[in-house]
Amino acid sequence: MKPALQLKLSQHLALTPQLQQSIKLLQLSTVEMQQEIERYLLENPMLERDDDGDGASFAAAQQFDAPPVDSGRQEYDERVEREARDEHEHEQSLPATPSEVDDDRWATDAGTFTGAGRDESDDNDAQDMQAGTTTLRDHLVWQLGMTQLSGRDRSLVRFLIEALDDDGYLSSPLEELRATLPEEYEVEPEELAIALRHIQSFDPTGIGARSPQECLALQLRAMPDAGERGLALTIVEKHLELLAARDFARIRRLTGCDDDALKAAHALIVSLDPRPGAPFAQLEARYITPDVMVRKLKGKWTAYINPDAFPRLRVNRLYAEVLASQRRGNANLAGQLQEARWLIKNVQQRFDTILRVTQAIVERQRQFFEHGEVAMRPLVLREIAEILGLHESTVSRVTSQKYMATPRGIFELKYFFGSHVSTDSGGACSATAIRALLRQLIGAEDGKKPLSDSQLSEILGQQGIVVARRTVAKYRESLSIPPVNLRKTL
Repeated sequence: MKPALQLKLSQHLALTPQLQQSIKLLQLSTVEMQQEIERYLLENPMLERDDDGDGASFAAAQQFDAPPVDSGRQEYDERVEREARDEHEHEQSLPATPSEVDDDRWATDAGTFTGAGRDESDDNDAQDMQAGTTTLRDHLVWQLGMTQLSGRDRSLVRFLIEALDDDGYLSSPLEELRATLPEEYEVEPEELAIALRHIQSFDPTGIGARSPQECLALQLRAMPDAGERGLALTIVEKHLELLAARDFARIRRLTGCDDDALKAAHALIVSLDPRPGAPFAQLEARYITPDVMVRKLKGKWTAYINPDAFPRLRVNRLYAEVLASQRRGNANLAGQLQEARWLIKNVQQRFDTILRVTQAIVERQRQFFEHGEVAMRPLVLREIAEILGLHESTVSRVTSQKYMATPRGIFELKYFFGSHVSTDSGGACSATAIRALLRQLIGAEDGKKPLSDSQLSEILGQQGIVVARRTVAKYRESLSIPPVNLRKTL
């Protein structure tokens, strides 16, 4: 075969650095984007924060009567409150509608949350901080120091304390723990058993248990011998599996108790703590900063960018003027200047795209904002992409890890998308709406005769929603609702 030259034409997609940065910023969450911007601020002297707010305003934020991102937030809030007050005075002369009643309820809930509920949240925060400063092991070691045990016994108790998990359970058998000790210590099994009983006498009650059954029994034995404690202890030690399966008839037959006694014993068992060490666990708080806010302005649900989530950036004027005054420009500074301009533009484009997608979602899910989850309509990414002229992958990036603050709570943008189920009338019902209906039906059921999945399917069918029993079971499990036998009460 002889070598030859061939001319071939082809096309391929080349991602410029600016496009790569735009795609990367678009798929990042707000927290990750802030971290990425902090990195750029440290590496690029041409970039700085516009804390004075005198930079160019974000034009896209003004599209839907939303506040300019770089303008004063106090001025916008005053304007919004003035418009809302004028609208409220106008609506007082009109007959009340369900949507207006819902708006009033939302306003009441919001006032309760920010006002009366503040003391309760502060107390909870104080308790969380107090529990977070002391670990379970520190709490148990402090109690060990108050005992009159010998040095050898203290060492064995401390050894078992280190073997406890975060819930306060001793998950490893004593024989396995004994095998990990050096042979020259000559630790007998009875010594470890005695050390474990010392731990089980510590606070919180139920600590050092080897099973949930033992944990509940330890708490019941520590209570005064009164009421239904004896029956509750018998159920925990011998019939806990039957109680978990809600087989109350068999428990009554085996224990010989009546309904009232069983109900009191069941209430006592439910009041116990199966995880006594959990309050001492170090919990990592996750904070969510919504990217967009949704409010009803002039009778229309409107989305606008959250000013607290939008980073105000600008080019450093001093460095830019120095670079412009030089006859021979510094190639490094010129590159950093171009990179700073790209970043500012890409950040603005990111929020512009988020705002467009959010407003399109709000317009198609306005019934959700009026009436709740039961009014959620089916929606797919392709529908929003076709309306806005975007690629479906772009809409997927926009809705991932982006959050919307609404009068009904904070939701991820992906929450408004979901599958659908056909109805008798030829339409479609959103899976989110079906889950809301299931939650309402199960919440209103008779605890003595709970509804089975087949009965729930029949009730939905009577409302025109064709759902199979398996689909009902899948939706019920996604809501963390137990099956019918576990929902039965006395």
